[in-house]
Amino acid sequence: MKAFFAAVIYTALVTCANAGDVAALEALRDGSMKKLAVHSAPLEVPGEAFDGPDGPATLADFAGEVVVVNFWATWCAPCRKEMPALSALQEELKGQPARVVTIATGRNPEGAVTRFMKEIEVGNLPIYRDPRQQLARRMAVLGLPVTVILDAKGREVARLTGDADWDSESAKAIIAALVAEAAE
Repeated sequence: MKAFFAAVIYTALVTCANAGDVAALEALRDGSMKKLAVHSAPLEVPGEAFDGPDGPATLADFAGEVVVVNFWATWCAPCRKEMPALSALQEELKGQPARVVTIATGRNPEGAVTRFMKEIEVGNLPIYRDPRQQLARRMAVLGLPVTVILDAKGREVARLTGDADWDSESAKAIIAALVAEAAE
C-alpha cells in the first residue's frame, strides 16, 4: 500500500509541477473527490476568530501549511460518516506542512464535540468550534459538511460540499500536489 501511495504521489508531483494549474488539480480528482470544485484563482478567506484548543484562532494562524478545513456539526450524519477519513488523512500528513482542521459550527458545546469524537474513535483532531457561525457565514457555508482547502498562503483554492473520502488516494494526491507547490 505504501508503494502504491508513493507512486500516486510521484505521479501527482509530475503531473502538477505547478499545482496552481486548475486543470492539473482537476485531473487528480477521482471518486468522491470529483465533487471538489477547484477555483480558477485562489480566494482570500475572512479573518473571523473561532474557538480553538488554546483559545481564539483564525485561519491565518495556519499560514505556511496546506490546510483541509472541514465545517461540521455533531448532529450531521454525513459529518459522522466522513470524520474517520479526515482523521486518517491527518495521520498521513504527519511531518508535512499540511493539516486537517475540523470546525464544529453552530450549537456544538465542547462536551458534545468531545463525546462525538470519542464515539467515532477519533482522537487526533484538535477541537475547534465556531459557535456563532461567524466564520461559517462569512465563508458561505450553507450546509454541512463543507470542506475548504487552503494553500500555504492561506487562500481558498478548492471547496467540496457534502461528505467525501478524504483518505482516498485522490485526496492525498491533491494535497500532495499543493504541498509540493508550496515547497517550490
